[in-house]
Amino acid sequence: MLKLLQRLEEDCTLTDAQLAALVDCSEAEVAKARKELEDQRIILGYKAIIDWDRTQREAVTALIEVKVTPQRGEGFDRIAQRIYQYDEVESVYLMSGAFDLTVIISGRTLREVAQFVGEKLAPIEDVTGTATHFILKKYKEKHLIFPTQEVQEERFVFE
Repeated sequence: MLKLLQRLEEDCTLTDAQLAALVDCSEAEVAKARKELEDQRIILGYKAIIDWDRTQREAVTALIEVKVTPQRGEGFDRIAQRIYQYDEVESVYLMSGAFDLTVIISGRTLREVAQFVGEKLAPIEDVTGTATHFILKKYKEKHLIFPTQEVQEERFVFE
């Protein structure tokens, strides 16, 4: 089961036949296991990882450190649930260390991200502080290395 999950995490486009060969079981067993894993919500979904810098789409991604006051009996769960309801939010993680939650968001511009933090995130009751870090360049995500783009040299001819 763990081998199947690891292979799916590496490449979710593999067919049941390909997975069966990789994990040494029948195609029917793979199909059944995949269905059970989906039903149990161990497999939550399948996603492509896109290098948006190679497209025409303009976007800004930010990592936001959030300090909160945990709630009696609910800890950080209620606040995290409130935060992840926003469409801009891609991920929310409970952290150890100097801050409590990490929130990853995307927006079209720096201003859009700043507005989200200032108008939606920071005013949430029990949020006591935020620190926003903008992602400038991605090198690796989910074990996939982003290829470097060729820098086109401009040649100047002086006469």
